[in-house]
Amino acid sequence: MSEFKKIDLGKLDESEPDNQRVFTSPLKTFKLPQKKFGVGFCMVIGIILLGLLLVYPVGKIYSASMRTQRQAKKAWEAIKKQNVELASTELIKTKEDLKQLQQDLSTLSILRFIPVLNFYYGDADHLVKAGGYGLDAASILVDSLKPYADVLGLKGQGGSFVMGSAEDRIKTAVLTMAKITPRIDDVSSLLLSAQEEIDQVNPNHYPPFFGGEKIRKQLITVRTFADEGVTFVSEARPLVKVLPSLLGESKDRKYLILFQNDKELRPTGGFMTAYAVFRIEKGVIHVDRSEDIYNLDNSLTKTFPAPDPILKYLPNVPNFNIRDTNLSPDFVESMNTFNSLYKFARSKTDVDGIIALDTHVLVSIINKLDDRVDAAGIAFTTKQDKRCDCPQVIYELEDNITRPVGYEKEGRKDILGALLYSIMEKALKSSPKLYWGPLFQQLLDEVSQKHILFYLYDKDAQSGIEALNAAGRIKAFDGDYLHINEANMGGAKSNLFTQEAVTQNIETDNSGTITKTITINYKNPHPPSDCNLERGGLCINATFRDWIRIYVPKGSTLVSSQGSEVKVTTAEDLGKTVFEGFLTVRPLGTAVYNIKYTLPFKAKNNILPLLIQKQPGTDKNEYIIKVNGTQKEKFGLLTDKTLTLNL
Repeated sequence: MSEFKKIDLGKLDESEPDNQRVFTSPLKTFKLPQKKFGVGFCMVIGIILLGLLLVYPVGKIYSASMRTQRQAKKAWEAIKKQNVELASTELIKTKEDLKQLQQDLSTLSILRFIPVLNFYYGDADHLVKAGGYGLDAASILVDSLKPYADVLGLKGQGGSFVMGSAEDRIKTAVLTMAKITPRIDDVSSLLLSAQEEIDQVNPNHYPPFFGGEKIRKQLITVRTFADEGVTFVSEARPLVKVLPSLLGESKDRKYLILFQNDKELRPTGGFMTAYAVFRIEKGVIHVDRSEDIYNLDNSLTKTFPAPDPILKYLPNVPNFNIRDTNLSPDFVESMNTFNSLYKFARSKTDVDGIIALDTHVLVSIINKLDDRVDAAGIAFTTKQDKRCDCPQVIYELEDNITRPVGYEKEGRKDILGALLYSIMEKALKSSPKLYWGPLFQQLLDEVSQKHILFYLYDKDAQSGIEALNAAGRIKAFDGDYLHINEANMGGAKSNLFTQEAVTQNIETDNSGTITKTITINYKNPHPPSDCNLERGGLCINATFRDWIRIYVPKGSTLVSSQGSEVKVTTAEDLGKTVFEGFLTVRPLGTAVYNIKYTLPFKAKNNILPLLIQKQPGTDKNEYIIKVNGTQKEKFGLLTDKTLTLNL
């Protein structure tokens, strides 16, 4: 066997230290670090064991989070249905589930000491704590409303004021309201705590893959929502605290009610056609006076020269009248002008604020009251009237107020006050659960859509009103801005028939300059009315003489314009640049108004925030948003709207 050579499988070099011996072979020679091998092995084993230890709690936490989410949805559904009793119960269950989730999450507290994973554990912990604060705040709000369930027409167990007349219930509610309004401080404190927890969550921890981008966007939305919620409650808190006083808790309060005819559009919502004085005694409304606005003008003790817009577009009106003072698109500014003349009226009544409402409010409320309210010998409904292709209540009001007659018709516009009084009487004499809930919700909708505007002289109250966006203010905004404001300077009610559609096209060039083109298409598909005063015709559809102002970011530069019958001018007002023009739209006619301008800034990261503010008195005008000719958005503008556009 000596012919076979011995195969050398390798040998250890005994001269090497034990911790680092050299293994030699015919193929490869390398050093084997025994200590590092041992550490690496232990790390692998540790990770495996840690993974095994985490599998069960992670699964348990996932199940708990899904259960909490489902329960939270139930609570939210109860709130949306205005069922305060059910909402209270579901919120308690949600808090119990969240508490269990927090306990399950604590079993993973070891993750706080592991790099990278500690970020995600911390985020989860902060979000769960924020959820707890948010639920506590929601519970306070819901439980505070419980006693008033019947007064507000909410669903539940009937509240605490189920005995006595409707007026007695309202008085009791107002008298007890002061006991719960301080709880708004608790709500504010809890929301601040939730915001602090959410602010410690960093959306940038989540990569743009494996679902991370979706989580990042959701977290950004949550942070924005929390910030806005805290700001809203903080600003609205003064209003809540003084609400009992505003409702006449300790002494009667008086408010001047202005009826704006949105069918004859003016900057704050409509031509101020009539007014009333409401006195509120412990929540109960009394109508002290209701008159034609012309009576108020006739009681002025001095005359005032008409401002330029009146002289230019209403040349037969040389004096400034109270009825024409709502020239500013900012309601508060207009009411300050109103008051500068009103104080010289013999019919002036000292009031605690001004509330304006338009015909949209009357139509929507009558619809909620079984679509019939009787006043001044007329049965008012919202059914379509063929004489105007509009709700019957609108035609009857215009017929009684506007149609010329061959005799002195006293109190023509008192019919508005009579109608409003009949509306309140029908609502108050009913069971709260029959009308009050739907009416309360409808009034909130009317406020959000700017059909009701408030200017309260109490500074804290007005601050809260403005936080609710119920004061018709022109807002400051960091980004692009658009507000189209129009005034019917023709007298007829042509806005009843005129349709408008707005298209915005946003373009950018290589330098980043943003150019915008606004195109407004007008259409009046109805035939003209008989506007011959001698024949006594009801002149509701005539040529729409439109004084138009377009408010854009301050510093914007006009490039071109088309469609205006006068030269388009550029000015500054209310912190904006304003492009002003004038056009007409005839019955059975159309018109197009177009302006092109550049913005005074460039987009950051190709993102353009845009705020569109709706003009009070308008209703769902169509808006189309295009970027470089491609449509991005289409909607009817019901309320102010904020968009974020990718350029």
